[in-house]
Amino acid sequence: MFSLAHLSDVHLGPLPPGAAWRNFRLKRPVGFLSWHLRRKHHHDPAVADLIAADIAAAGVHHVALTGDLVNIAAHAEFPAAARWMESLGPPDEVSFVPGNHDCYVACAWEQGLVHLAPWMAGDLKVRQTLTSRQIAAPFPFVRLRKNVALIGLSSGLPQVLWRAGGSLGPRQLDSLAELLGDLRERGYARVVMIHHPPLPGLAPPRKALSDAGELRDVLVAEGAELVLHGHNHRHMLNRLETRYGLCHVLGVPSASIASADERYTPAAWNFYRIVRQDGRWTTQTTVRGYDPAARRLVTLSEFALST
Repeated sequence: MFSLAHLSDVHLGPLPPGAAWRNFRLKRPVGFLSWHLRRKHHHDPAVADLIAADIAAAGVHHVALTGDLVNIAAHAEFPAAARWMESLGPPDEVSFVPGNHDCYVACAWEQGLVHLAPWMAGDLKVRQTLTSRQIAAPFPFVRLRKNVALIGLSSGLPQVLWRAGGSLGPRQLDSLAELLGDLRERGYARVVMIHHPPLPGLAPPRKALSDAGELRDVLVAEGAELVLHGHNHRHMLNRLETRYGLCHVLGVPSASIASADERYTPAAWNFYRIVRQDGRWTTQTTVRGYDPAARRLVTLSEFALST
């Protein structure tokens, strides 16, 4: 049995002083204003810390964080994000993939995501990878843990004002297809990590993955056991029929939401226990969520997923 925690969209606050104006990009002040008028009233770093403590108490083998650790990709946000990641777990026990807020505006690797590089490093040589000025870590990356292969994809890239979409591009998609086939033949349970919802129609057009259709086609052709994502800030469970059985696609709310309304779901994380039974992969799933009234984490639901 392999146990895995999944959280997403931490949106660590507060924003550093001057974050909107240093290394100026037009989108940063807009995001800064959005944070102070709306988002800071919902995202509470103390709730994210409670989730981190709950994960630690569960004693999981590994943690998957599917993006949006920061808010407007201000240079000063990234060292603080790295310190929070260190509190979550060492790089060999925690895997991170970037989201649209981690790539909010063009930001050189050396001033930004380099601080999170240890949590984006694979331990399997991948033949075909993608890098950029913003994300010099090669994607996809693969981490092999017991009988589980964790595959990290990068969908984050700078977007024009008011857009929050993402893209993988042909190189990541081609590499993913090759990896899924190889890892299936080698007997691994394949867990794909991506920030944006990976199937068409799961996010509004301005926030969607531009090549979700192509990603779906790869998953249908090669199969996967789990695909984990964030971005929509709510609980999501979708099933995809593939040539090799069911692929379960799960999204989680933001890990720092402290209050609920018509737009926001309180913070939560998913606890997966993956095991091979009777020729199939079974994932026992526990959903742990923040109770705003009690100010603590409680079990919201438990269910089993099978391929």
